[in-house]
Amino acid sequence: YKRQLEHRYPDFDGLNLTWEALEGIVKHNGPLTARNGAAVGRYRDRGIPVGVSDYIRTYDLELWSFASLEAQVAAIADDIAYDAHDIDDGLRAGLFDVDDLKVIPIAADMIADIASRYPDLDDGRRGAELVRELISRLIGAVVSEARRRLQLARPTGVDDVRNHGEVLIAFPAEVAQAEAGIKAFLKLRMYRHSRVMRVMGDAEQILFDLFARYHHHPGDLPPEWLPPGGDRSETETGRARRIGNFIAGMTDRFALTEHQRLFD
Repeated sequence: YKRQLEHRYPDFDGLNLTWEALEGIVKHNGPLTARNGAAVGRYRDRGIPVGVSDYIRTYDLELWSFASLEAQVAAIADDIAYDAHDIDDGLRAGLFDVDDLKVIPIAADMIADIASRYPDLDDGRRGAELVRELISRLIGAVVSEARRRLQLARPTGVDDVRNHGEVLIAFPAEVAQAEAGIKAFLKLRMYRHSRVMRVMGDAEQILFDLFARYHHHPGDLPPEWLPPGGDRSETETGRARRIGNFIAGMTDRFALTEHQRLFD
């Protein structure tokens, strides 16, 4: 999508990224296809994202293989960061409290340990200590499991990593199950909390309004976002993607300002 959003270089559109960086972005959750090109996993039902399927016509990212070790490290670090800092955000927002987290076994153990070491700690510091302990526990588990898998696989180069058949940077099975429990808790108690859903509903309505407005009144778009060949040369799908790309490049503040300009 950046090829349509970024126009900064004389020889190409998009960002100046290496093949390895693009591979890591696209395949950070694992392969998208089998070797024969058939979509796998969640992509079997949803299909390959349009931006990816368009791009690989020019540059083959080998969607059937795994990403590099660096990309695998970045992917699991992202999981750890989301788990820990979303817990921190949820606590500070008052969506749940520290004791609510006891339903997660790995968190219950840490909360009990914190209570034994700091019996008089206030809730704010209990939450902060829990987040620190969680980050350390998850990182330690990844390091141990990655060391074990690498010793068994003994890759001699990046091609061995890409063709290994499974990720080499991962949680141990029991920690992966515990981490899934954290995500399940956050989905129920944070991402689907009524306060959060109300704000999300408002945001979705703003995006819906903007898309419909630009679709029915294309003159409200900036001139550089109008179709170069005129409306007659553009398909309905092409128009929808062009408008969607414009909206996707908006900051929250700009989207709110644009909505207010057009509707208020």
